Amino acid sequence: MNAPLLTFPKGGVHPREFKSLTAHLATEVMPVPDEVVILLNQHFGAPCTPLVKKKTDVREGDLIGEVTQGLGANIHASVAGTVRNIGTAPHPISVKAPSVTIKTDHDAEPMSYERTDWTRLPREELLARIKNAGIVGIGGAGFPTHVKLAPPPEAKVDTLILNGAECEPYLTTDHRTMLEHPEEIIEGAKIILSILGINECHIGIERNKSDALDVLRKAVEDTASNGFHIHVDTLEVKYPQGSEKQLIQSITRRKVPGFGLPFDVGVIVQNVGTTRAIYEAVVLNKPLYEKVVTISGKGIQRPANLLVKIGTRLRDIVSYLGGTNPDLAKVVMGGPMMGFAIADLDMPVTKTTSGVLFLTDDEIDTRPHGQCIHCGWCLDACPMGLSPNEVGIYVEAGRAEETAQFGVFECFECGCCAFVCPAKRPLVQFIRLAKKKAKK
Repeated sequence: MNAPLLTFPKGGVHPREFKSLTAHLATEVMPVPDEVVILLNQHFGAPCTPLVKKKTDVREGDLIGEVTQGLGANIHASVAGTVRNIGTAPHPISVKAPSVTIKTDHDAEPMSYERTDWTRLPREELLARIKNAGIVGIGGAGFPTHVKLAPPPEAKVDTLILNGAECEPYLTTDHRTMLEHPEEIIEGAKIILSILGINECHIGIERNKSDALDVLRKAVEDTASNGFHIHVDTLEVKYPQGSEKQLIQSITRRKVPGFGLPFDVGVIVQNVGTTRAIYEAVVLNKPLYEKVVTISGKGIQRPANLLVKIGTRLRDIVSYLGGTNPDLAKVVMGGPMMGFAIADLDMPVTKTTSGVLFLTDDEIDTRPHGQCIHCGWCLDACPMGLSPNEVGIYVEAGRAEETAQFGVFECFECGCCAFVCPAKRPLVQFIRLAKKKAKK
């Protein structure tokens, strides 16, 4: 008898997947570019302070930036070479951000890392390795992982959830990581469980990734349990299944309260890619300085899942993949639902870059938006039960500061409302604007 498909009860949408463009493509290692531009603002929190100067020689994996106060994560050199410039570079959200430009030394020996026995290490050392490696949530907002894995003492965490949903259309990096590195994900899960002092773990994967479900289940069976209970759960294909709060509700039936955090209901959530990065940080002592990125869309000559050095410019990726097609209409960093359209191919890859989409006219809708017709579709689609229609109306009326009553600060900008809107209203942009004005 098949286990029931798990999902969240409220809202959600079913956009076309477009994953077939890259889901079957094994991860390909992109040649190291001649130059990388490493942003010092790749995480939730303050930008790093550079630890290098112009003309400094660095090795692959060297620490080049750290946060001295507040939240943040270390930044490392992704290539060996010489620092060419300390300045600013294009950033997908902040427009410009502090950066370190490194000219690559192609003759340098690549770094090699040896496996160590992590099971003998105390919790403090495990967390220190994760912090030193600069691990952040690579599938989301880049929250520092060493902070996330140290919840306050009053939090009664009993469950770890690994997020393998990858519900955004086009993106297949998590899918390929699960297929190609299942044992490392399972070992990473055990490291996290050891840090948290718990033994219950659920790995949530949408049913459209049946091969990943099979591979992860076999990996669980083939490894010693060591007292850990790791379950692989099949999720219904529904966006935004991979959102923390929705994923928690799908798997545990626990509902995170408004303005609450997962540990408020006893859960910690980690992306499967982040979990593998934790494995590399703890077992290999390897910093996070390279990333699997899905390059997709009909506007690129050759779609691919690429392992690239962090700081690689999109222009170099495009060149490696044979260029763009003449009907290219838009470039998006991230997925089509929550990503950001960009106009500059000098933008570098960061720790949180999950994909870059090169979309043609027949993949996007360029029709102008109209007035709200009060159909209520956005209310039905919103997984948080908010009122995005009212937020849009208030913003257009110049009353953005009054939108807290409609739940604007509980919105995580999944885009379900804009996706279903027959008037094509830019509801996510209205919500972002409302948040900025209300905060002021």
